[in-house]
Amino acid sequence: MAFVPPTAEQLGLYLGIGEIDGNRADLLLNTAIQLCQTVVKPLPEGAEAVVLSVAGRAYVNPQQVSYETIGPMSVQRPTGSGGLYLTKADKSALKSLAGRGGAFTVDPTPATADPSPTWPIGDAGFADEFEPGWGYG
Repeated sequence: MAFVPPTAEQLGLYLGIGEIDGNRADLLLNTAIQLCQTVVKPLPEGAEAVVLSVAGRAYVNPQQVSYETIGPMSVQRPTGSGGLYLTKADKSALKSLAGRGGAFTVDPTPATADPSPTWPIGDAGFADEFEPGWGYG
């Protein structure tokens, strides 16, 4: 199954908002998809979660407000908790979903390699006689 772009209704469910501004949500979702495509194109199956995370962050806190006071109430949000951008975790998740970014090995041995020794078998480079005490007879 291929990537299916999330809808404004899905963004509302993700954020736990009963009523969502459809036009604004569509704009943020489309922009989040474009941002995600700067890392991986085409977007893999499962990238919907990253797109919703990016768009949701921007929908809830578009101005990246970190501290707000209204009357006797004040709210402090973590740094970088708003705006439309990709975090390192978002980029890593996209690469992982696409099957990239993991550890791998490279075998430098050519396909034509022969497992036989490259030196003459009869001449190992040893003297015919070993000194006494080495255990050779």
